[in-house]
Amino acid sequence: MVKIGTPLTAVAKKALLCGSGELGKEVAIELQRYGVEVIALDRYENAPAMQIAHRSYVLSMLDGARLREIIELEKPDLIIPEVEAIATPTLIELEKEGYNVIPTAQATFLTMNRKGIRQLAAEKLGLPTSKYKFAATREEFDAAIQEVGTPCVVKPIMSSSGHGQSVCKTPADADSCWKCAQEGGRAGQGEVIVEGFVKFDYEITLLTVRHSGGTSFLNPIGHHQVDGDYRESWQAQPMSDKALAAAQDIAKKITDALGGYGIFGVEMFICGDEVLFSEVSPRPHDTGMVTLAGTQCLNEFELHARAVLGLPIPEIEQYRMGASAVILSPIASQEQPRYRGMEEAVVEPDTDIRIFGKPYTKVNRRMGVVVCNAPNGSDMDALRDKCKAAAAKVEVY
Repeated sequence: MVKIGTPLTAVAKKALLCGSGELGKEVAIELQRYGVEVIALDRYENAPAMQIAHRSYVLSMLDGARLREIIELEKPDLIIPEVEAIATPTLIELEKEGYNVIPTAQATFLTMNRKGIRQLAAEKLGLPTSKYKFAATREEFDAAIQEVGTPCVVKPIMSSSGHGQSVCKTPADADSCWKCAQEGGRAGQGEVIVEGFVKFDYEITLLTVRHSGGTSFLNPIGHHQVDGDYRESWQAQPMSDKALAAAQDIAKKITDALGGYGIFGVEMFICGDEVLFSEVSPRPHDTGMVTLAGTQCLNEFELHARAVLGLPIPEIEQYRMGASAVILSPIASQEQPRYRGMEEAVVEPDTDIRIFGKPYTKVNRRMGVVVCNAPNGSDMDALRDKCKAAAAKVEVY
């Protein structure tokens, strides 16, 4: 039986978010709807989820000692990592001591860097992936490019949202790609993965929920990325029955191997009926913000909250089509960003905006998202265009 107390009392059920960005903010909102007390952690003050949490702390989550100190002070019922850069050895120790890490400490460890998850997927589970090599030194990197061939994609093994990622079109690009990866990694300089370039028809995120009643799949989400960073997404992405079945099989195998409860964002490349595994995140996915358009009975954050609390997940129905498009900052500023043009963006029906409330900006930093919906069977290209046009009307200044 699921038991939840009252926030800010001795019987409160506590959730501690390790990462307080826009995805963590939506998770915090949904947990609070169920009466959960939320504590938010991040490396900078006034991160989005901190603005609505009951309490917050600022720290580097790679600082295991400080992370342990806060967890031992707060004694949360749930520890929910929302970022890759985190002291996973500390989480593994805490889990052994009885703390509940979502989905599991091992899943957080394996997915915090591309090496662990690629080895699990390709070498242990035998899932189809692109050709790849790891490189820890410049000499190994040059050899990897030669073996994988060009064009290829170069990424730090520990990064997210496209940071440090580049395309090596010819061997002459090796210097710039190596420098980009070394400067863009979450934990500083280090090992990289060199991936063979995949000529795919489209790419998807298959949101997969592990819960007390089993495993559920959302309808596939198509998405467009620029330099590895999400720019727009749409649901549902049409797929052949064979490709969808293969994608669900891959998602089931990788999430079963990771274990625990919660939502997973499984990214895949689709080439006709062939499906290649790309990456997995054991948490809500940025492309899944399209579900905030009311595309289905429960959005990805509601599903995640239910799953981690042990609440049942009903059959997931798609009510309507949806699209999302990000609002990017054209400026870099440590001052408080402001927004204008919102009234023009939402004048169209079935259109909404989410401003994340980030306290400072960088060029091309994701500051908000526009979501639109339309009846099932509508023109998806037209819906995507409408959403992108609305997002373009919102100016960060």
